[in-house]
Amino acid sequence: MFELIKAGGVIMWPIIICSVLAMAITLERLWAYRRKRVVPEHLLPQIWKLYKKGKLDRERILAIRESSPLGRMLATGLVNLDNSREVMKEAIEEEGRQVVHGLERYLNALGTIASISPLLGLLGTVIGMIKVFTAITAAGVGNPAVLAGGISEALLTTAAGLTVAIPTLIAHRYLTGRVEELAIAMEEQAIKMVEVLHGEREES
Repeated sequence: MFELIKAGGVIMWPIIICSVLAMAITLERLWAYRRKRVVPEHLLPQIWKLYKKGKLDRERILAIRESSPLGRMLATGLVNLDNSREVMKEAIEEEGRQVVHGLERYLNALGTIASISPLLGLLGTVIGMIKVFTAITAAGVGNPAVLAGGISEALLTTAAGLTVAIPTLIAHRYLTGRVEELAIAMEEQAIKMVEVLHGEREES
Protein backbone atom coordinates (compact mmCIF):
# COMPACT_ATOMS: atom_id res chain seq x y z
CA MET A 1 0.00 0.00 0.00
CA PHE A 2 2.76 2.45 0.91
CA GLU A 3 4.46 1.69 -2.40
CA LEU A 4 1.29 2.68 -4.27
CA ILE A 5 1.05 5.90 -2.27
CA LYS A 6 4.69 6.66 -2.95
CA ALA A 7 4.25 5.90 -6.65
CA GLY A 8 1.25 8.23 -6.81
CA GLY A 9 3.29 11.22 -5.78
CA VAL A 10 2.59 14.09 -3.43
CA ILE A 11 -1.05 14.50 -4.53
CA MET A 12 -1.87 11.14 -2.94
CA TRP A 13 -1.56 12.64 0.54
CA PRO A 14 -4.40 15.19 0.16
CA ILE A 15 -6.53 12.43 -1.32
CA ILE A 16 -5.80 10.20 1.67
CA ILE A 17 -6.66 13.04 4.06
CA CYS A 18 -9.96 13.50 2.19
CA SER A 19 -10.74 9.80 2.53
CA VAL A 20 -10.10 9.86 6.29
CA LEU A 21 -12.26 12.96 6.78
CA ALA A 22 -15.06 11.52 4.66
CA MET A 23 -15.06 8.29 6.65
CA ALA A 24 -15.05 10.14 9.98
CA ILE A 25 -17.91 12.45 8.97
CA THR A 26 -19.99 9.60 7.57
CA LEU A 27 -19.66 7.46 10.71
CA GLU A 28 -20.31 10.42 13.03
CA ARG A 29 -23.43 11.46 11.11
CA LEU A 30 -24.78 7.91 10.94
CA TRP A 31 -24.48 7.78 14.73
CA ALA A 32 -26.07 11.22 15.11
CA TYR A 33 -29.00 10.35 12.81
CA ARG A 34 -30.26 7.39 14.82
CA ARG A 35 -34.02 7.75 14.87
CA LYS A 36 -34.38 6.97 18.58
CA ARG A 37 -31.95 9.80 19.30
CA VAL A 38 -33.51 12.40 16.99
CA VAL A 39 -37.23 11.45 17.17
CA PRO A 40 -37.74 9.42 20.37
CA GLU A 41 -41.12 7.70 20.31
CA HIS A 42 -41.76 8.07 24.04
CA LEU A 43 -41.42 11.86 24.11
CA LEU A 44 -44.88 12.92 22.93
CA PRO A 45 -46.80 10.50 25.22
CA GLN A 46 -44.60 11.71 28.08
CA ILE A 47 -45.56 15.33 27.34
CA TRP A 48 -49.25 14.44 27.26
CA LYS A 49 -49.04 12.73 30.66
CA LEU A 50 -47.24 15.69 32.20
CA TYR A 51 -49.75 18.11 30.66
CA LYS A 52 -52.72 16.19 32.08
CA LYS A 53 -51.16 16.19 35.54
CA GLY A 54 -50.29 19.89 35.30
CA LYS A 55 -46.59 19.19 35.74
CA LEU A 56 -45.24 20.97 32.65
CA ASP A 57 -43.21 23.47 34.65
CA ARG A 58 -40.13 25.33 33.44
CA GLU A 59 -37.74 22.67 34.73
CA ARG A 60 -39.48 19.82 32.92
CA ILE A 61 -39.76 21.80 29.68
CA LEU A 62 -36.01 22.49 29.88
CA ALA A 63 -35.38 18.75 30.35
CA ILE A 64 -37.54 18.01 27.29
CA ARG A 65 -35.59 20.58 25.28
CA GLU A 66 -32.25 19.02 26.18
CA SER A 67 -33.39 15.46 25.49
CA SER A 68 -33.28 15.42 21.67
CA PRO A 69 -33.66 17.53 18.49
CA LEU A 70 -37.41 16.77 18.55
CA GLY A 71 -37.43 17.85 22.19
CA ARG A 72 -36.08 21.26 21.18
CA MET A 73 -39.00 21.77 18.82
CA LEU A 74 -41.66 20.52 21.20
CA ALA A 75 -40.27 22.52 24.13
CA THR A 76 -40.47 25.69 22.03
CA GLY A 77 -44.14 24.93 21.42
CA LEU A 78 -44.77 24.30 25.12
CA VAL A 79 -43.21 27.65 26.04
CA ASN A 80 -45.82 29.28 23.76
CA LEU A 81 -48.69 27.08 24.97
CA ASP A 82 -50.70 30.05 26.28
CA ASN A 83 -50.57 31.74 22.88
CA SER A 84 -52.74 30.99 19.87
CA ARG A 85 -52.29 27.91 17.69
CA GLU A 86 -50.73 30.05 14.92
CA VAL A 87 -48.15 31.63 17.24
CA MET A 88 -47.28 28.24 18.72
CA LYS A 89 -46.90 26.70 15.27
CA GLU A 90 -44.75 29.56 13.96
CA ALA A 91 -42.43 29.28 16.97
CA ILE A 92 -42.04 25.53 16.35
CA GLU A 93 -41.37 26.07 12.65
CA GLU A 94 -38.68 28.65 13.38
CA GLU A 95 -37.02 26.35 15.91
CA GLY A 96 -37.40 23.45 13.48
CA ARG A 97 -35.36 25.28 10.84
CA GLN A 98 -32.55 25.70 13.34
CA VAL A 99 -32.77 22.06 14.39
CA VAL A 100 -32.58 20.86 10.78
CA HIS A 101 -29.65 23.20 10.17
CA GLY A 102 -27.89 21.56 13.11
CA LEU A 103 -28.61 18.11 11.72
CA GLU A 104 -27.03 19.15 8.41
CA ARG A 105 -23.75 19.84 10.21
CA TYR A 106 -20.71 18.55 8.27
CA LEU A 107 -22.79 17.59 5.21
CA ASN A 108 -21.41 20.53 3.23
CA ALA A 109 -17.90 19.35 4.08
CA LEU A 110 -18.79 15.85 2.91
CA GLY A 111 -20.16 17.21 -0.37
CA THR A 112 -17.02 19.31 -0.83
CA ILE A 113 -14.82 16.23 -0.38
CA ALA A 114 -16.89 14.36 -2.96
CA SER A 115 -16.35 17.23 -5.39
CA ILE A 116 -12.66 17.93 -4.88
CA SER A 117 -11.40 14.33 -4.68
CA PRO A 118 -11.66 13.66 -8.44
CA LEU A 119 -10.18 17.11 -9.10
CA LEU A 120 -7.20 16.21 -6.95
CA GLY A 121 -6.90 13.01 -8.95
CA LEU A 122 -7.01 15.02 -12.17
CA LEU A 123 -4.32 17.34 -10.81
CA GLY A 124 -2.15 14.33 -10.08
CA THR A 125 -2.76 13.12 -13.62
CA VAL A 126 -1.66 16.44 -15.07
CA ILE A 127 1.47 16.48 -12.89
CA GLY A 128 2.29 12.92 -13.92
CA MET A 129 1.91 13.74 -17.61
CA ILE A 130 4.05 16.84 -17.20
CA LYS A 131 6.79 14.60 -15.80
CA VAL A 132 6.41 12.27 -18.80
CA PHE A 133 6.78 15.08 -21.33
CA THR A 134 9.65 16.61 -19.35
CA ALA A 135 11.43 13.26 -19.46
CA ILE A 136 10.79 12.98 -23.19
CA THR A 137 12.18 16.48 -23.73
CA ALA A 138 15.28 15.77 -21.68
CA ALA A 139 16.13 12.21 -22.72
CA GLY A 140 13.87 11.34 -25.62
CA VAL A 141 11.83 8.15 -25.58
CA GLY A 142 14.79 5.88 -24.94
CA ASN A 143 14.16 5.43 -21.17
CA PRO A 144 10.91 3.50 -20.67
CA ALA A 145 11.31 3.45 -16.88
CA VAL A 146 11.05 7.23 -16.61
CA LEU A 147 8.02 7.30 -18.89
CA ALA A 148 6.34 4.46 -17.03
CA GLY A 149 6.86 6.23 -13.69
CA GLY A 150 5.10 9.38 -14.85
CA ILE A 151 2.23 7.47 -16.44
CA SER A 152 1.86 5.32 -13.32
CA GLU A 153 1.66 8.42 -11.14
CA ALA A 154 -0.99 9.89 -13.41
CA LEU A 155 -3.17 6.76 -13.36
CA LEU A 156 -2.80 6.12 -9.63
CA THR A 157 -3.93 9.58 -8.56
CA THR A 158 -6.93 9.44 -10.91
CA ALA A 159 -7.96 6.06 -9.54
CA ALA A 160 -7.43 7.19 -5.94
CA GLY A 161 -9.47 10.35 -6.44
CA LEU A 162 -12.39 8.44 -7.91
CA THR A 163 -12.14 5.76 -5.23
CA VAL A 164 -12.65 8.43 -2.58
CA ALA A 165 -15.21 10.50 -4.48
CA ILE A 166 -17.69 7.76 -5.42
CA PRO A 167 -18.48 6.38 -1.93
CA THR A 168 -18.34 9.88 -0.46
CA LEU A 169 -20.96 11.09 -2.92
CA ILE A 170 -23.15 8.07 -2.12
CA ALA A 171 -22.81 8.78 1.61
CA HIS A 172 -23.63 12.47 1.10
CA ARG A 173 -26.80 11.68 -0.86
CA TYR A 174 -27.91 9.08 1.69
CA LEU A 175 -27.30 11.33 4.69
CA THR A 176 -29.07 14.26 3.02
CA GLY A 177 -32.10 12.04 2.43
CA ARG A 178 -31.91 10.87 6.04
CA VAL A 179 -32.09 14.46 7.29
CA GLU A 180 -35.18 15.06 5.15
CA GLU A 181 -36.86 11.94 6.57
CA LEU A 182 -36.11 12.98 10.14
CA ALA A 183 -37.32 16.54 9.47
CA ILE A 184 -40.67 15.21 8.21
CA ALA A 185 -41.00 12.90 11.23
CA MET A 186 -40.30 15.78 13.65
CA GLU A 187 -42.78 18.01 11.86
CA GLU A 188 -45.49 15.34 12.16
CA GLN A 189 -44.86 14.97 15.88
CA ALA A 190 -44.90 18.74 16.43
CA ILE A 191 -48.16 19.23 14.52
CA LYS A 192 -49.74 16.38 16.47
CA MET A 193 -48.74 17.99 19.77
CA VAL A 194 -50.11 21.40 18.77
CA GLU A 195 -53.44 19.95 17.66
CA VAL A 196 -53.85 17.80 20.78
CA LEU A 197 -52.96 20.56 23.23
CA HIS A 198 -55.35 22.97 21.50
CA GLY A 199 -58.17 20.41 21.54
CA GLU A 200 -58.27 19.93 17.75
CA ARG A 201 -57.25 16.29 17.87
CA GLU A 202 -57.67 13.37 20.23
CA GLU A 203 -54.71 11.54 21.72
CA SER A 204 -53.78 8.36 19.90
